[in-house]
Amino acid sequence: MKFTFTHPMHSHPYNAELVTGSGIATVAAAAEAAGFDGFGFTDHPAPTHRWLESGGHDAVDPFVAMGFAAARTTTLRLIPNVVVLPYRNPFVVAKSGATLDLLSDGRFTLAVGVGYLKREFAALGVDFDERATVFEEALEVIRGIWTTDDFSYDGLHFTAKGITAHPRPVSRPHPPIWIGGNTSAARARVTKYGDGWCPFAAPAVLAQTAGTAVMDSEKLADGIEDLRRRFDEAGRDFSGIDITFGNSEGGNPGGDDFDADAYLAGVEKLAAVGVTWVQVGLPGDSLTHALEAIERFGKSVITQAG
Repeated sequence: MKFTFTHPMHSHPYNAELVTGSGIATVAAAAEAAGFDGFGFTDHPAPTHRWLESGGHDAVDPFVAMGFAAARTTTLRLIPNVVVLPYRNPFVVAKSGATLDLLSDGRFTLAVGVGYLKREFAALGVDFDERATVFEEALEVIRGIWTTDDFSYDGLHFTAKGITAHPRPVSRPHPPIWIGGNTSAARARVTKYGDGWCPFAAPAVLAQTAGTAVMDSEKLADGIEDLRRRFDEAGRDFSGIDITFGNSEGGNPGGDDFDADAYLAGVEKLAAVGVTWVQVGLPGDSLTHALEAIERFGKSVITQAG
């Protein structure tokens, strides 16, 4: 099992000491020292004030921040959680991703989602109702430009002729592409375009807000079996696919009552159904608390799981 986490900007307002160059670099270096395998950032370039005041959170640009983290680490994989792909032109995403993969010596994973905040789409000039089509076309463009010279594309939303974009990513054939979402449509996209699936725990209210399907441990197991069946039908090898999910057992790693043994038991259950990466929740109330939780989790969970 591998462990990753999203930089803990969980609230609005965020804790300012976590969102400085030294703060991000310190968290990334501490995560690598503790044995974490991955680290990343969320993607909200234009959230509404109403959403922020209703439980949303602020964000830094994920590509810029991951580049900063890459410069202070050597093994930590850079995994956004997640890039909202329809927000950006795919050629720009491909260039950012290729650059990050190159400068980090092949440590970039492009984790992407369709997105769900209508007003953020509007602010960025993207048709919310067309986001699924935009998303799939963007995946085709990114994979194409990462692997092909003199690349041409003729879609509903993107058209290009004879494009060659170097330098290429150092990962071959390209950086892994993980696709977020809990729905059958998300799993269909993983089967066609992806190297990993990123579902997330979602009770009914959250699922409705995020425009996705309800997801719990039972539905996760069913979803993984559905994904396996889809891969078999498509003639793809399922053994190399990554699946990420959170672990609710044992409590929050930043809490005084965190139970490492219970957490490890939860990890074993996730591994048994096919999860390969655990998304870990860390505290964002202070830099000191985040660093303490990272070190504690490394000693009590990562070392034991290894």
